[in-house]
Formats: sequence, C-alpha cells, structure tokens
Amino acid sequence: MRFKKITMGDKEEIESIFSQVESRDCDRSFASAWLWKDHYNVDYTVEEGMLIFRSVSEHGTSFSFPVGNGDKKAALRLIREYCREEGIPFKLHSLSKEDEEFLNREYPGVFCIEFSRDDADYVYLAEKLQTLSGKKYHGKRNHINKFMESHQWSYESIDDSNREECLEMLEEWKIQNCLEEDREKHDEICVSRNSLLYMEELGLKGGALRAEGKIIAFSVGEQLTKDTFVVHIEKAFSEIQGAYPMINQQFVIHEAKDCTYINREDDCGEEGLRKAKLSYRPVMMVEKGYACLAAEQECGCTSRHTELGDRGETMQKGA
Repeated sequence: MRFKKITMGDKEEIESIFSQVESRDCDRSFASAWLWKDHYNVDYTVEEGMLIFRSVSEHGTSFSFPVGNGDKKAALRLIREYCREEGIPFKLHSLSKEDEEFLNREYPGVFCIEFSRDDADYVYLAEKLQTLSGKKYHGKRNHINKFMESHQWSYESIDDSNREECLEMLEEWKIQNCLEEDREKHDEICVSRNSLLYMEELGLKGGALRAEGKIIAFSVGEQLTKDTFVVHIEKAFSEIQGAYPMINQQFVIHEAKDCTYINREDDCGEEGLRKAKLSYRPVMMVEKGYACLAAEQECGCTSRHTELGDRGETMQKGA
C-alpha cells in the first residue's frame, strides 16, 4: 500500500468515492480531510476501489474503514498485510453502524469494536434551527430577540469583500480564547483560517454576522449529501449575548435553506459544548466506532470476545 499526502489536486478523486456511499458523517468530506490533514497527520490511498485514510500519531497508526463500491474485504486484507509488514497493530477508525454489522457478519468474533460518544455527530432538522418553534426553543428565541433589539445587525455571505474582516475577527477571537500552550485550540484556529482562505477551492459556503458594522461571528460549511448540510466552523464573540444562536440560525436560513438536516459535528467530549449541542435537540446522532483484532488486544477495551481459533487468519487467507 502506498499512501500519499492529501492535496487540492486530489479533490475530484476523493469526492467521487465519497459520493458512492451516502453518509451524514461530517468526515465524509474532502474539505474536512484536507483542513485537518496536518493536525491528525493524515494521508490516503485507493486500493481495490476503496478509499482508505491513514492517521499517524503518538498513540499509533490507525486506518479509516474503507469507503466506496469496491472490494471491501480485499481492502481490509491489504490493511492487515500492511500492518504485518510494518509490525504495527491493526486499528480501524470511522466505523459506521453498517460497517460494524459487516464486520460482525463476515468475521464473527474476530474484531473488538467500540463506539465513542465523544466522536458522534449531532444532526438536527434544518427547519427547527431556522424557526426555533416550540416550547423547547423558548430560551433560544429569547436570546435572539434580545440580540435583535440591542444591535444594529446584518447577515452577509462571505466573499472577497469581507473575507479579510472575518480573518481579523478570528485573530481577535484567538487572542481572547487560546492559551499559548493549547495546541488543540491553535490547530483549530489554523483550520478555521484555512477554511476562509480556501473557501472556493474547497467548495465551502460562509456567512458572517455584523453588529454596529463590525463582524462578530461567522460560520463555514458545505452541502454533504442531497439532504444534509454540515457546519464545519462556527466562531462568535461569546461576550455578546445572542451572537452564537444568531449566527447559528442565520447561517442555516441563508446557506442551507434547501437541506432537511444540519450536521453540527461532534462535541469532542467537552461538557460545555455537549450541553450546548444537546440544547438544540438533535434528531439523530451519527455514531463512529473503532476496531482492532480481538486477538491483538491493542484497543484497550474491556469487551468480551469469543476465542478466534483459525478465524484469526481469515482476513489473511481471503475468507
């Protein structure tokens, strides 16, 4: 297997394979892969008609579950052979529930599979985020009404006329919110900056919120499937009451009006972020799992597994 760095020139190839399998997973996006490639040290290959990403970190090497209409079992065997040659544990990430069913059906007892609540995407009805109708959204409507009453405000799509102002706002947000030693937060700022700089190349849409003539919030996202829009980036000055719920609502109204669902990505296990995302009442969660060979016991999970016997070699032999 030969892996290569993700470049803008790979957009057509990667997107064409992503489009073969309908998924509301926010990671099934070229823009997401390109924006986060340095943070997660990600590269990719296409084997047996299947797209495979590799991520290398201090925690080890992991491979995305193969995506596409090619030979899934052959692609999994190639990953296993590669791990044997490199002397590394076999680890998969980004499994869907359908992928879990496939592994359990085709390789019963061979894999240890666990799903991470921290990695699950929140998916909402677009209509609810636009109207905030009903008792459950009473607090959100109050925040927005107060914002509208307190400010001379406007919404605008992001383009060359206001991109620099959004970048300046992001820099100010960084000064207010990022500790020097917080590498994760600084990488997030880098991703946000690149989403603005390369918006057109990545096929993204952006929206900005002004108050008293100054940009105080912006969002960036894209249409993921025929019915789902994903919000990749959202930044606002939290000291301005209502800024976050206002950009949340206005961005969906203006940039995702033809979509049924809005994916607002995961909460990374952050308690405050989880509370905020739950307060918008998701209609579904896109679960994402991890897998390793049960015999290798490398994933650290506590699940019980059946004895493998000869089945531990089934991937190698082509079953």
